[in-house]
Amino acid sequence: MSTVTALNSRTRPRSARPTLERVTSGRVLNSEWIKFRTLRSTWITLAAAVVAMTAIGTAVGYFTGTGNWATLEAQDTLASAPLQGYFLTQLLVGVLGVLFVTGEYGTGMIRSTFAAVPRRLPILGAKTAVFGAVALMAMTVASFAAFFGAQLFLGPDGHGSSLSDPGALRSVAGVGIYLTLVGVLGGALGWVVRNTAGAISALVGLLLILPVILGLLPGSLGTTITKYLPSNAGGSLMTSVQLPDTLAPWTGLGVVVLWVAAALVAAVVVVRRRDA
Repeated sequence: MSTVTALNSRTRPRSARPTLERVTSGRVLNSEWIKFRTLRSTWITLAAAVVAMTAIGTAVGYFTGTGNWATLEAQDTLASAPLQGYFLTQLLVGVLGVLFVTGEYGTGMIRSTFAAVPRRLPILGAKTAVFGAVALMAMTVASFAAFFGAQLFLGPDGHGSSLSDPGALRSVAGVGIYLTLVGVLGGALGWVVRNTAGAISALVGLLLILPVILGLLPGSLGTTITKYLPSNAGGSLMTSVQLPDTLAPWTGLGVVVLWVAAALVAAVVVVRRRDA
């Protein structure tokens, strides 16, 4: 009897055990990339940002080229003048950065994400890397498209600019970098606030409202403080000629990077403590 039992145990097929794959940085990155590219709203918002940047730049070139060049203000004749579309585009990219994070909190999917990847840092890093890479490519293309679109109308009248002009290439490339950093900043605020409306409000307040409020301070105090805010510091990078009371271009970039780094550090601390 024992022999028969032993034979049956040997020949009986064992139930298949599920294969558990180890969580790696590559798999986390791939997961976040799938989340990003499978959302239609993501591509609609990104496309809107590219179109806005390109269309505004081309429109600036058209109205500047067909207007009276002698009556234009100095800033409107700079090589970086067609890049003014970044004022609107920064909001679109920033909102996209917020949505990429808070969308999971709104649907409750973040619980599944944290269950699959118990450590928080790889998730934050993967989201930031995926968003940053896509945004940098898209916004850099949009910036160059805006610049060259404007030259179609400025060139025939002899008012066009070239990337070889002083500060031109730095300005055009700087727009792509700045807009990417704004999007990453929006994502960091999304981690901290965990609410779409709240994070967008914080981003808009930091980029647009706070500079106006601080600019009302008496004397030179307002000017001194506002040039270190993200939008003002980034503006010094995206202007082909350094304007009065602004930071040097690369100093401005460094200030924006510090703002983003501080926001990401805050996001890591908050997520580890609150969502543990």
